[in-house]
Amino acid sequence: MPKLDVINMSGSKVGDIELSDEIFAVEPNVAAMHQMVVNYLASQRQGTQSALTRSEVSGGGRKPWRQKGTGHARQGSTRAPQWTHGGVVFAPKPRSYRFKVNKKVKRLAMKSAFSSKVIDNDLIIIDEIKTDEYKTKTMVKMLSDIKAEKKPLIVLDSVDKKVIKSVSNIPKAKTTQVNTLNVYDIMNADKLVITQAAIKKIEEVYA
Repeated sequence: MPKLDVINMSGSKVGDIELSDEIFAVEPNVAAMHQMVVNYLASQRQGTQSALTRSEVSGGGRKPWRQKGTGHARQGSTRAPQWTHGGVVFAPKPRSYRFKVNKKVKRLAMKSAFSSKVIDNDLIIIDEIKTDEYKTKTMVKMLSDIKAEKKPLIVLDSVDKKVIKSVSNIPKAKTTQVNTLNVYDIMNADKLVITQAAIKKIEEVYA
């Protein structure tokens, strides 16, 4: 059972916590994590690209020359793909790139992502994150004190507008909640900063 230090916003140790083996000490499954990352990126695609096929291009209603006797290759329309201003063969059309991932694979991928952060010593547990005002400087100091300045992902147990807004101005820093956490964000972050309350929620959800 992994045992990690719990620190405060100043970086001082205030206790320790034992993490669930079932979530934070599994053998990372690279294939499951990869599938979830691909799924996330595919879901982000707008899928709005579009081009005109030969049936949608204006013009070309008349046969350019008769079928036989001209010496030219036979042509039915000046809007066929091989002509200038012709339509596009297999033209891309608006579509959704989303695909479904099995629930068991999702859970395995999340557990693998958490475990990989523990293995790499990139998981930081903080007792609580709070600020009385909208102030980016407070969050910058906190991240500096806990040594998580470079691309941190801060996981909160619930929406805290002051914390979220204060972090939003810090380059490459991101906040999320337990219910919106995903494998891509975890793997993309250099440091995973989780509050104690969020750890409890994660263990309730994925245990």
